[in-house]
Amino acid sequence: MDFDVAIIGAGVVGCAIARELSRFELRVGVFEKEFDVAFGTSCRNSGVLHSGINYKPGTRRAVFNIRGNAMMDKLCAELKVPIKRIGKLTVALSEEDLPGLHRQREQGEANGVPGMELMDNEAMRKIQPGVSGILGLWTPTSAIISPYGLTIALAENARVNGVDFHLGSGITGLKKIARHGESETNGLSGAFELTADGKKYHSRVVINAAGLYADKISGMLGLDVPPVWACRGEYYVLDKRLDGSIKTLIYPVPGPNDPGLGIHLTPTVDGNILIGPSAAYIPDENRENYRVTTPILPTLRQEGLRFLPDLQMSDFIRNFAGNRPKLSPPEIGGNQDFIIEDVAETPVFIQLLGIESPGLTCSPAISEHVRDMVASHMELRCKEKFIPERRGFAGRFHDLPKEVKADMTSENSEYGEIICRCEHITKKEVRDAAENVLGARTLLSLKYRARVMMGRCQGGFCVPRIVRMLRDEYGYSPEECFLRGPRSFMFAGKVK
Repeated sequence: MDFDVAIIGAGVVGCAIARELSRFELRVGVFEKEFDVAFGTSCRNSGVLHSGINYKPGTRRAVFNIRGNAMMDKLCAELKVPIKRIGKLTVALSEEDLPGLHRQREQGEANGVPGMELMDNEAMRKIQPGVSGILGLWTPTSAIISPYGLTIALAENARVNGVDFHLGSGITGLKKIARHGESETNGLSGAFELTADGKKYHSRVVINAAGLYADKISGMLGLDVPPVWACRGEYYVLDKRLDGSIKTLIYPVPGPNDPGLGIHLTPTVDGNILIGPSAAYIPDENRENYRVTTPILPTLRQEGLRFLPDLQMSDFIRNFAGNRPKLSPPEIGGNQDFIIEDVAETPVFIQLLGIESPGLTCSPAISEHVRDMVASHMELRCKEKFIPERRGFAGRFHDLPKEVKADMTSENSEYGEIICRCEHITKKEVRDAAENVLGARTLLSLKYRARVMMGRCQGGFCVPRIVRMLRDEYGYSPEECFLRGPRSFMFAGKVK
């Protein structure tokens, strides 16, 4: 199969690029080694849209952060993705934090962050009761979003607009087979040959958005690129009983060489609260080791108790970890700027390295930038029938007004059958998730689309019902019910 553009990696950046390129008359293919989009870093983060105070003026991180943040309201409206502009307080807890806080304010002013305000304790407590510090910086454009919800919406909209997704197709080979402009004379339709899942593909342009493995992909072409370092961040998820306890984002002042922005409490658009992330570099061979660690969990619990003193152990319903791709090595720490370049040694190979935080916020702005890079290699002709809006119902049935739910249930009785008791998810919502346009049907695919398995019981009630539905209505055998892919079996067979 031949493509004009092949994108390697289906995280939020890769899917944003795919959706942007789907506006044009191009053959676009996306290759992802996992069996669905958003299974890596893009589903394992805080879901925060940053304002732009954390990054040095003039850097790609700063420029794309400001632009991406401003683009999100329109994008989320088109894709029916919830977004909440709850703002953020960065709190100086001691005199030692003040230089860092003022540095962030100065960076924000230089970057054009709107609405910033320095606040004393009294002013901060009007926004968030119980917060305590000697000075705070308020940034009202900070927001929360579902990171996997956005990634899935971008991907599914790209698919509706003609992009081909090859899930479970990790790139095992990549080579240049023609210099740009020579493809027709050589009888080749693409300048690159990609090998994925034992099949060969050709593409005129390749975009490397492989996140934690972006350096490995570039290495297949013999390019000398800086190594990507995996830095693990661990989280706790709190029960929805505490929804509303945290009204805004509350961050400490990060040190200049800290690998992250510090442990903080983050409300989510779905009503849970996250505590985290920690930040610790992990060995190269463990890039996708998402285990949580015993020493970190008590630290996270203690941080939760500092802001929520009534926390009970039963409120901690889950923990998880995510690994960010950093370009700054452990001995240096801090953060380096994104690398987004059209490689001079290998024209028409566009590589994105070190896209960590604020990658989620930057993703729509990065997609515009990469679109312009592609346009320097080929003519981009707009489609007459590009579909920007996500079609169909994409909200939560439980959140609808009573009369609307009654009307929808009368039209489809599956809205009246609860599959997930904790999250009040109906059978129709699970069916819509199972019949997604990407064809992804692992249990995690259903989880990230319909929020099943995300409540207090973590799947104890709904998993048997989901599996029965997959078996009886979609013909799945027990051995075909995977958590995230063919290596993650849920069952070995039947008992009787």
